[in-house]
Amino acid sequence: MFDLDTPVENLTKVGKTVAARLKRLGVFNVFDLIHHFPFRYDDFSNLKNIADLKPGDIATVRGKIELLAGHRSPRKRMMITECFLSDKSGSIKTIWFGQPFIVKVLKNGDEVYFSGKVEGNLLETYFKNPAYEKASAETTHTARLVPLYPLTSGLSQKQIRFLIRQALNSAGRLGDWLPADFRQKHNLAGLTLALKQIHFPDEQARLGQAVRRLKFDELLKLHLQNYQIQQDAEKHRALPIEFKEAETKKIVAKLGFDLTDAQRKSAWQILQDMAEAKPMNRLLEGDVGSGKTAVAALAMANAALNKVQSALLAPTEILAGQHFLELKKLLKPIDCNVAILTRGRRQVFNTADDKISELSKAKLLKSLNIGEIDLLIGTHAIIQDEVNFNNLGLVVIDEQHRFGVEQRQALRQKSGNAATMPHLLSMTATPIPRTLALTIYGDLEISVINQLPPGRKKPITRLVEPAGRNQAYEFILEKIKEGRQAYVICPLIEESDPLRREASPLGVKSASEEHQKLTEEIFPQLKIGLLHGRLKSKEKEKIMADFNEGKIDILVATSVVEVGVNVPNASVMMIESAERFGLSQLHQFRGRVNRAEHQAYCLLFSETNGLKSLNRLKTLIDCFDGFKLAEEDLKQRGTGDLLGTIQTGFFNNFKIARLTDIELIEETKKAARELINERPEILNNIDLNKNFHPE
Repeated sequence: MFDLDTPVENLTKVGKTVAARLKRLGVFNVFDLIHHFPFRYDDFSNLKNIADLKPGDIATVRGKIELLAGHRSPRKRMMITECFLSDKSGSIKTIWFGQPFIVKVLKNGDEVYFSGKVEGNLLETYFKNPAYEKASAETTHTARLVPLYPLTSGLSQKQIRFLIRQALNSAGRLGDWLPADFRQKHNLAGLTLALKQIHFPDEQARLGQAVRRLKFDELLKLHLQNYQIQQDAEKHRALPIEFKEAETKKIVAKLGFDLTDAQRKSAWQILQDMAEAKPMNRLLEGDVGSGKTAVAALAMANAALNKVQSALLAPTEILAGQHFLELKKLLKPIDCNVAILTRGRRQVFNTADDKISELSKAKLLKSLNIGEIDLLIGTHAIIQDEVNFNNLGLVVIDEQHRFGVEQRQALRQKSGNAATMPHLLSMTATPIPRTLALTIYGDLEISVINQLPPGRKKPITRLVEPAGRNQAYEFILEKIKEGRQAYVICPLIEESDPLRREASPLGVKSASEEHQKLTEEIFPQLKIGLLHGRLKSKEKEKIMADFNEGKIDILVATSVVEVGVNVPNASVMMIESAERFGLSQLHQFRGRVNRAEHQAYCLLFSETNGLKSLNRLKTLIDCFDGFKLAEEDLKQRGTGDLLGTIQTGFFNNFKIARLTDIELIEETKKAARELINERPEILNNIDLNKNFHPE
């Protein structure tokens, strides 16, 4: 039995190479392995006699291996391994392609389980590449509900299962933070049992109980964090930020556009909250292109006018850079110093001139600490311990669902004065149905911008048939000749990349492959860029700058451009394998080409003819309301697979719980209140910033 903190390097059959691969999955120790949950299961629990097998069956058989041999195919020179598996009812042929090691693992006469899909016809049946395992009292890869895990290159399902089997011996060390009477009241399985059953369930009913318990824990933790934030805020006072009406009107007058009624209402709610000595805790929801940044700029301007510092936290360097440049224009009517701190950028400007100056990190941190910088924009870099403010009075979090509660709290604790807590404005362009938002974000007041700027045209969205691809290319070329630019979005970086969790199915487009095709075959006369998350910071920055300046005609990208990227001249977006994205995410993409007065176009390509997928995409064609699309996404996707939160994007760090668990969300909110009011002693030894890891 291992300690929960035991590094994966110390487990059996884990060397430096395997450990490095596990770390790419976020698995560093035994605790992480136990919490690396399956995303679905192969049901190989259906044990059959060989004589009863029919083509198309997914089944498990137990028998003895006979005539096991390997040979190389004469044409493709691929290694082929063949054998017969026999039980008392008959025999079935089995064939594996490209797995020559099998003859070293299995021997003639071995008693084994084979699990997989039966191929063939009424005259002959056979297994092709079945899972196999020597017969024993406890199976792992066959004859049961077999877990399938998120993978990375170089790791196999068998390796992950083997390691998790080892790690689960230590699951009991976690203990159970919920008392027996509370678990009984809420019909919850014990934590140790739930962790074992989520990985290797004895049956579907046990799996359901495990899923319920682990979802319950995640949602309960969320609500407890929300209540903890409320209680913490009530203990602190904030620096009141007075509304500077005359100066604010000057800023609004020079925006270059009229604020919508929804923007004005949201801005007023925020400015009123900031004038209080109680810390503001407000969420600003706004559809793509609705103008959230302008509203936030008014809040930050008022902070600067009150000689109070602000911080703007963005999830990516690209988005932080966009804010830096946009606020350079929006804040020009007032005198303030604005800086950016990311892994690759340390710059500052004064709104009185257009000059951007480079600073050393030490110089920037010193200027911040003595109060010379009014607004600091950055990524996670600004949460570091070495970053200290002089009088931080306002924290703005963009795309707040990308950050954990502990990250948001860490920034709020940098006020420079232990007696005060900064006002908090969270922003999201990912619409959430209001009733659900009130349930999930129980600690936040909510402002909604549900109007687009006047004169902004809705993008024309089309689902393009395969036969219309060349016509779509001609349309893009025509728009580029008119002076516009275009995006091409792909789900993968490279063809061999995992798609969310496993090897990609055939046909799913990769950005690298598409970039090469467009450059060499389709648009050799155009300048085409490639942007994805693996590029270094300076490379991303250079590519986005070139695209923004019109030096790139077409930008091929992954979901790295989903939020915040603002290139008004780009008016066409082409989305490959669109069925791979959720409606809300597709709506976010579409918002990248709806930033100016030009008519925008969104062309959807699907790699499937499935009616359900196509109908879902057609919903996007008929609707441009992000809040309605979010509701539709929840309805259409249902409870889905266990890792559905990857698709929704609302829950940061959640592994199982998802937005469609509405009844459970409500139940856990009541349960959290019960624990705080009636059983506070239970929470004394729990760090809500960790996944219930015992101290």
